[in-house]
Amino acid sequence: MPSAPFVELCQTARDIGTLNSVSSLLNWDQETYMPPAAADHRAEQASMLASLVHERRTNKHVGDLIATCETDKSIVADPSSAAAAAVREFRRDFELATKLPGDLVAELAKVGSQAQEVWKDARQKSDFKLFAPWLEKMIALVRKKADCYGVAKGGERYDALLNEYEPGATAREIETIFTPLRSRLAGFIAEIARSKNKPSDKPLHAKIEADRQHKFGQFVLGAMGFDLKAGRLDVTTHPFCSEMGPSDVRLTTRYRDEKFTDALYGTMHEAGHGLYEQGLPKNGKLDGIPLFGTPLSNSISLGIHESQSRMWENLVGRSRGFWEWALPHAKQILGPALEPFSVDDMYRAVNIVTPSYIRVEADEATYNLHVMLRFQIERALIAGDLEVAAVPSTWNKAFKDFLGLDVPDDRRGCLQDVHWSFGLVGYFPTYTLGNLYAAQFWETIRGQVSDLDQQIARGDFKALKTWLNQNIHAHGKRYRAADLCKMLTGAPLSADPLMRHLEKKLRPIYGI
Repeated sequence: MPSAPFVELCQTARDIGTLNSVSSLLNWDQETYMPPAAADHRAEQASMLASLVHERRTNKHVGDLIATCETDKSIVADPSSAAAAAVREFRRDFELATKLPGDLVAELAKVGSQAQEVWKDARQKSDFKLFAPWLEKMIALVRKKADCYGVAKGGERYDALLNEYEPGATAREIETIFTPLRSRLAGFIAEIARSKNKPSDKPLHAKIEADRQHKFGQFVLGAMGFDLKAGRLDVTTHPFCSEMGPSDVRLTTRYRDEKFTDALYGTMHEAGHGLYEQGLPKNGKLDGIPLFGTPLSNSISLGIHESQSRMWENLVGRSRGFWEWALPHAKQILGPALEPFSVDDMYRAVNIVTPSYIRVEADEATYNLHVMLRFQIERALIAGDLEVAAVPSTWNKAFKDFLGLDVPDDRRGCLQDVHWSFGLVGYFPTYTLGNLYAAQFWETIRGQVSDLDQQIARGDFKALKTWLNQNIHAHGKRYRAADLCKMLTGAPLSADPLMRHLEKKLRPIYGI
């Protein structure tokens, strides 16, 4: 039987998880259906909830419970057990939370809610100057947060923020991954650009109404295994996935008449996140103790979370097998605009490699360059090496350097992402880490599910979903990201699988 302190600790975590789910619901509502005039009161609500959660997370009694569990031999005798992992992560979360003063937590939540509304307006008007004062406020608050967390010897402020999303990672480690990857990608992209065998993008310009796209997106979600009775799909400015608690996962996407695949892949991307959330044991129990709210029901890291979204979006969704299955259904649901096109037409079109402005619409090969640019800028902002006023010019210059394009306006430049309005600094690098993890997991999955390509071509995603459920989702935070990667693939994280994937697919398409 679990000890009384462990049971009480898990119950406290469940209460905190419930409050967090209310906060998530308010944020989802703000991004989808909240009337604009409600923004000021929503900021007050967000601030109050953040304060309540922080008070509970930092209560001295919680620390005493954790300390008691850390000396309980029935829990810690086996450091690899689920209970021991839970206590380890309880300690980590408690230590991080107690380093932040309550008023800072409340202010971050309030300013984040306010800044989000200003960002929406600034993005629509393509006017960075509208957003700049709020970004200055948020960067100042995020720097304070980093200072409260503390900087390790030889490290930098950014590390403290990155640690929130990718435990244990540092900016220098990320840089050692990104620098050679950028060089390899740049060389490969240049080789593709020289090819004279370029695919046609005509299938992407088929004009399709938003309601048809929505219906097709829901059809694909169902095939992937996303439970629409325990989730939903809505429309917003910037697509996201939000988990409200057990059996409630909300996805959002956005539509436009042309290039319907942007919405399709945005939906599949968020569904990858949603399948992870639905696959976590939020309704599970450990020796009779409900797991919701405990580390065992939460995701490992954002890098692993992004591996799930990028896997479904790219490794599944941009495969030839996917279009063998999907195209007949797409023609039926989306209408006659797709009738002229074959499976090969679609497969080649969705794998066109060309530099573009918008990160979430970028192809597989150029996508990581978008991430590296953001990492470079936000790292400089936190270090104090870059002023907020200089973000647009710095962005535009770096974009030209990274992707060879002249940015036409702020909307398609530094205002395209919502993250900084929330203070989500340190988040962006996890997108590329997710691509790397996804490719490395994919090689392992293909080795263990021998007819995976044939299953995808039949629209049968059960074996893939089951593998992910059993090997990644079910563990919660039992393992750290690097440990899970090595355990499942037999090797530390590497860029080689991603480059093998890109070259194996794109070389035949471009005849190089």
